[in-house]
Amino acid sequence: MLKRLIDNHFKLAEHHTNVKTEVIAGITTFLTMAYIIFVNPSILSQTGMDYGAVFVATCVAAAVGCLIMGLWANYPIAQAPGMGLNAFFTYGVVLGMGYTWEAALGAVFFSGFIFFLLSIFRIREWIINSIPLSLRLGIAAGIGLFLAMIALKNAGIVVANEATYVSLGDLTEPSALYALLGFFAITAMAYLRVTGAVMIGILGVTALAMVLGHNEFGGLMSMPPSIAPTFMALDLAGAMDVAMLSVIFAFLFVDLFDTSGTLVGVAHKGGLLDENGKLPRIGRAMMADSGASMAGAVLGTSTTTSYVESTAGIVSGGRTGLTAVVVAALFLISLFFAPLAGSIPSYATAGALLYVAVLMAGSLSHADWDDPTEAAPVLIAALAMPLTFSIAEGIALGFISFAAIKALSGRFKDLNPAVIVLALLFAAKFLFLS
Repeated sequence: MLKRLIDNHFKLAEHHTNVKTEVIAGITTFLTMAYIIFVNPSILSQTGMDYGAVFVATCVAAAVGCLIMGLWANYPIAQAPGMGLNAFFTYGVVLGMGYTWEAALGAVFFSGFIFFLLSIFRIREWIINSIPLSLRLGIAAGIGLFLAMIALKNAGIVVANEATYVSLGDLTEPSALYALLGFFAITAMAYLRVTGAVMIGILGVTALAMVLGHNEFGGLMSMPPSIAPTFMALDLAGAMDVAMLSVIFAFLFVDLFDTSGTLVGVAHKGGLLDENGKLPRIGRAMMADSGASMAGAVLGTSTTTSYVESTAGIVSGGRTGLTAVVVAALFLISLFFAPLAGSIPSYATAGALLYVAVLMAGSLSHADWDDPTEAAPVLIAALAMPLTFSIAEGIALGFISFAAIKALSGRFKDLNPAVIVLALLFAAKFLFLS
C-alpha cells in the first residue's frame, strides 16, 4: 500500500526508477553537500549568532527546502543555505556594512518574498533574459573569488599588510598547513570521483588535528541545541533601510541566477527537460526555493538555494522528488550531531571553501575574451567582489562598467532597459548614498 502511494505521488514508474534507486541517489546527494552543516554555522556565528542555533536552522531550513522541492515540485534537487551568500551575509552585510545580523535576516526574508512574487507572476524569465551572459559569468566567478579570499584569510594564508594591503602569512602555522592539506585532499578526491569528497576532507583534517593535539573533540551526538536564539529574530524594520536595498537586491539577484542555472543544469543532466528544452513545473521549483529562503530567515540562516551537488544524485539514478525527500530526512537526522559540528575548526572548512571557489571561478572560461566590451565587465565584477569584500558592490560595478563601456563603444544594441536602469540606480547609489 505504502509502495503504491509513493509510486503514484512521485510517478516512479513513469520516470523509470524505483524506491531503492531514489534512496541511494538521496544518500549520494546528501554526502556531497553535507559540508554545509559544518561550514554554515562556522561562517554565520562570526556575526554573533549562536552557533548551535545556526546549526539547527541550517539543517531544518535545508530539510524544509528539500521537502517542498520533493513533495510539491517533484524534482531530485536538494536545497540548503547557499555558499557565497552566507559569506556575504557575514563579511559583507554585518561585519562590513555594520548592520545587525537580525537586520540581515530581514533582508534575506524580503529577497525571498520578492523572489516568490517574481515566480508567481512569471517575471523571472524576463529578468533572466535581460541580464547579459557576461555579467552572469562575472558574478559567478566573483563569488568564487570572494570565497577564496575568505578561505585564505580564515586560514592565515593571506594576512593584512599596511604597505601592500595583503601579503602572504606564515605557512608554518598549523591553521595554514591544515587548510592547504584539506584543499589538496578534497581536490584530489574530487578528481578521483570520490563521493562526499568535501565532507571527507573536512572530517579528515579535523580528526588529524585532534590526533596531533591541535583541536579538541567535543563529542559525537546529543539532543539538538535550542534554536531559540535565532528563531523569529529577524528585524524586518531594520532591513527596510534605504542602504539595505542593494543588499536585498544582491541576495535576490544571486539566488535567482544560481537557482535558475542549477535547475536547468541538473535537469538537463537527468533528462528532465521537455521536448522544447524547458523545465516543466519550473514555477513550483522556483517557489520552493524562495519559500525555503523565507523559512530559513525565520529560523535563523542565510539564503537557502538549490544545490548543484544534486547532480551527484542524478548520476546515481535519482529522477523524482523522492530523492530530495531522502536528503531532507538525512538533514533532520544530522540535528543529533551538533557536538561533532562544533568540533570542526575554521581551518578545516577553509579547504572546502577554497575548493568551492575553484568550481565557481570556472565560469570565467565561458567569457568572450576576444571582445573587450564583454571581457572587461566580467573582470570588473569578478575582481570587485573579493577586493571590496562585497558581492553587492561587485554586482553594482559590473552593471555600471557594462553599460558605460557598451555605450561609449557605440554598442547600444547590446543594452536593454533593465541593464540601463540598474546601472543608473547603482551609479546614483555610489554618488549620493555612499
